[in-house]
Amino acid sequence: MPLDKAYAKIPGTTIFDVDMARRGYHLNQFCVSLMKEQDRQRFQSDQRAYLDEWRMTEQQKQAVLDRDYNQMLALGGNIYFLAKIFSSDGQSFEQAAASMTGMSREEYRSMMLSGGRSPHVDDQDVD
Repeated sequence: MPLDKAYAKIPGTTIFDVDMARRGYHLNQFCVSLMKEQDRQRFQSDQRAYLDEWRMTEQQKQAVLDRDYNQMLALGGNIYFLAKIFSSDGQSFEQAAASMTGMSREEYRSMMLSGGRSPHVDDQDVD
């Protein structure tokens, strides 16, 4: 029986807990593989073929191909492992985080330098 997780409904937040770790295990292992230059080259040369070597769900593979980091998080991805993907693409953490918020890099940087997002999120902004 799953535990009642009071933190599961924090607006705009994905909590990486043991259940998410299980769900994203193969996705995160794929990400770790990108630490090796030869694996990054194999991935960049034929992304679909490389992803098919991993026991990831089709949703996880498609999220990687789409570079949909929010979807990867929802499917068990850990942001520190996902960083291997965007760094393999030549993106900084700042660029990837901006894309996850729907902001430009400049808008994201300005928001973060001015204190970040307000903790008060409108209901319409919550998925």
